[in-house]
Amino acid sequence: MESRNFKLDTEWNMVHYPAKPNGFGILIIGDERHFVDGKSSFWIQNEGKLVFINKLRDAGYTIFYSNLYGRNWGSEKAVTLVKHLCHHILKNEILNYKIHIIAEGMGALTAFQLVNDPDLHIRSMLLVNPVLSLKKHLEHEKEHKFFYKKILKELGDAFREDGRELEEVLAGSPAGPELNPQIPVKVIQVLAGNRSYKQSEYLRYLSRRWEQQKLPVSLSYVVPEKKQQLGSQAIRFFNSHEHIL
Repeated sequence: MESRNFKLDTEWNMVHYPAKPNGFGILIIGDERHFVDGKSSFWIQNEGKLVFINKLRDAGYTIFYSNLYGRNWGSEKAVTLVKHLCHHILKNEILNYKIHIIAEGMGALTAFQLVNDPDLHIRSMLLVNPVLSLKKHLEHEKEHKFFYKKILKELGDAFREDGRELEEVLAGSPAGPELNPQIPVKVIQVLAGNRSYKQSEYLRYLSRRWEQQKLPVSLSYVVPEKKQQLGSQAIRFFNSHEHIL
């Protein structure tokens, strides 16, 4: 069996099995196009993502992820469900209790809320083009009125309140993620499009702060033509943090 789909709460989830398991699990928290249904997922239907998944499977990793209510933007219910998924997987699969995390785009907003959870043990975290701050992301999107209104509606649906009211709340929120000094983090920024370059400016600012705080964070920039190397980079990063079980 290469994979299986199953439901938790109202949401579909998927787990991919390697032919030769190495005993380590990877939780994926996807970006805005991410989805899972009863038969498939974005990571199977997108050719590039499937190559990435298969590379991780070939390296022995068990990979799992959830639909997480669609475009959740790090909502509380998404965080609760992803914790439930992790506990379910660790209870039903033979895996090391410390998991790796891959978070892409807005998935990073959920991942940041897991790093200090006492019931969840994270071995390392890989962030690909992460939304590092919802507040900063909204500031960037204000230049694109259509997308800005769309995000406000999505936020209203995800957080169950009016998007404009949420905007006011975010205006006073901290502009940066809280990291755990015990969890190694690798950030990969794919430099494609104006949005990614704006995110990279903020990322450079944060990286200087992380360096001052002596946090275990490494940063890589990748041009679109080299995206096929992401799988190899992920595997090397994960391998380097598996010496201590």
